[in-house]
Amino acid sequence: MRITPYGAWPSPIAATDLTATVVGLDRGVVDGNRVLWTEAHPEQGGRVSLWASDAGGEPVELTPDHNVRNAINEYGGGAWAAAQGHVVYSTAPSGELYVRGPRGGRRLLAPGGEHRYGCLVLLPHRRMVLAVREDHTDDDVVTQSLVRLDLDTMNPDGGTVLATGADFYASPALRSDGMLAWVEWRLPGMPWDATRLMVAPLDSPEQATQVAGGPQESAVFPAWAPDGSLIYLSDAPGHWNFHHWDGRTTRRLHRHAWDFCGPMWVPDPAPYTVLADGRIGCSWLENGIGRLGILGPGGPAGDWLLEPIETGAVSCRLSGTGARVVALLGYAQRPAELHLLDLVGGFDRLLRRTASRVLPEALVSRAQPLQWDSPDGPVHAWYYPPTNPDCYAPPGELPPVQVWSHGGPTDFSDAAFALRTQFWTTRGIGILDVNYSGSSGYGRAYRQRLNGRWGIVDVRDCADGARALVEAGLADPARLSIRGGSAGGYTTLAALTFTDVFAAGISLYGIGDLEALTTGTHKFESGYTDGLVAPWPEGRETYRERSPINHLDLLSCPMLILQGRLDKVVPPSQAEAMAAAVRAKGLPVELVWFDLEGHGFRRAESIIATARAALAFLGRVHGFVPASA
Repeated sequence: MRITPYGAWPSPIAATDLTATVVGLDRGVVDGNRVLWTEAHPEQGGRVSLWASDAGGEPVELTPDHNVRNAINEYGGGAWAAAQGHVVYSTAPSGELYVRGPRGGRRLLAPGGEHRYGCLVLLPHRRMVLAVREDHTDDDVVTQSLVRLDLDTMNPDGGTVLATGADFYASPALRSDGMLAWVEWRLPGMPWDATRLMVAPLDSPEQATQVAGGPQESAVFPAWAPDGSLIYLSDAPGHWNFHHWDGRTTRRLHRHAWDFCGPMWVPDPAPYTVLADGRIGCSWLENGIGRLGILGPGGPAGDWLLEPIETGAVSCRLSGTGARVVALLGYAQRPAELHLLDLVGGFDRLLRRTASRVLPEALVSRAQPLQWDSPDGPVHAWYYPPTNPDCYAPPGELPPVQVWSHGGPTDFSDAAFALRTQFWTTRGIGILDVNYSGSSGYGRAYRQRLNGRWGIVDVRDCADGARALVEAGLADPARLSIRGGSAGGYTTLAALTFTDVFAAGISLYGIGDLEALTTGTHKFESGYTDGLVAPWPEGRETYRERSPINHLDLLSCPMLILQGRLDKVVPPSQAEAMAAAVRAKGLPVELVWFDLEGHGFRRAESIIATARAALAFLGRVHGFVPASA
């Protein structure tokens, strides 16, 4: 071991390693003896490809010349489906729908252009595909409809409309007798705030009936059980728990103060599976840790019991139907893995790892739960201490720490291993990843702490978390920085403006002007700030008060801003305006542009450049010389 200042520790993780050995894994499905899943490759510009493995054979890519992605709600979701040997998928950037048959080969199912398709459900036995169609004929008046597409022919007009009139649709599910279920909601609500769960006969969709949901309930992810009843998740009890509708009445199946799904940012298939005997294979967050298990009858007073299945993982995402499912498992000490599981038989087969490189355990910084009190109750975070067995700091030196504020803001940071975190901790820089008030994963009341107070309680929580580390002797109070992307970028900029805790900040595609955001963002989030800040335009003054760009007189520290020029969620003009305003005040500011990136950086060169720029920036601000990047 050698004595080296924090931040200057030599690390075996180079910036190029963040993409060279990394693949993005999402979800999968079991279709007979075949398993299918998607992979995102940074070295291919973030292209998403569809892969399949037959009966344990070598994986084969099914879409070598396509990018399996859509842009419904701008974030995408439900871009592919598979059943009975058929595969249907959307390709970007054209938005075209393609279908592959059991014998291979593909053909165009529907043109893209002004239409985008998501929430795909493939029903070969009925020769149809169900989808949510988003119409951009007029980008000023974007509409969505639930549609049916003919599987046997091209659908030039975008299919037959089944439901229209709501602002958004998701999760179509068809029972064997033709009863259709779906989720819909209207602005200014978000799908984690207020939805309606609807059912109607496929042949008479105008006879729709509301099963669940309302102004204070998020009812999501319906699925039909073998006995014909409807299973869905509702947060009416305070957490997303499973509920049951028998055609007449609804009831809660169990009583657990844990969320069994997350916020529906992307309308992917249900994150659970209904077994042949009616039990439910599911995952949930328990004190921030992902768990896997089976929910079934047998408890007192008719409640269902939860039988955990041990995986050794700290995060879990389930997808599929029946007992054979695909699970994305994240671990504390190694890269995440995609597994084929038989929830009944106990079979477990590794399909793919997110990274081929596994760090020695002595080099891995594991997430440590950290909690502190606030006026609203406990706040949760994960602390990753500087970790490198080859180095230790000079006596008396405390480490620099980055406070990370996740995006959303209705989202969650888990405790799973990520190379992007170890990039910093192996260099002697601590990370505090904060699930500030308003985050998901801790119930509806925790999410609603942020209502009307975005830019206040999230900033408070991030600042208090940094103070808690300082009080515990785990961070240098003079070398605290804050970093966030998108909504987390807003929290970052607000924390730099409205507190004096941080010495520097890094904003990735962040928001500096709430007024410009609410008038210039896309439809899906066009009403989001009504709940987070104030109703628009009545609350215009509140938007101005909370916007960092209007309070630069309070700003006194350096800033690094990174922005994609193709961003449709946070307009690039936000980055330009913020950088210009900070520069005009005479403060150090760096603005880095990525010409081919949108909202979120997917290309290898962008990810590498971001890591190098951030490390160099913090080295200059905090007074250390990075060993290398």
